[in-house]
Amino acid sequence: MAFITSLLGYLGKLVFYVILAVLGVFTGKKLRERKDAKTKE
Repeated sequence: MAFITSLLGYLGKLVFYVILAVLGVFTGKKLRERKDAKTKE
């Protein structure tokens, strides 16, 4: 039982970090697009 609880804890953290990474990539792309749009003007 302890093994399953530990495994679920690690899976929860993994999902959390994956979501953070995806959000970070999208945020970085959006900021880059805004910066490029400003420099083209």
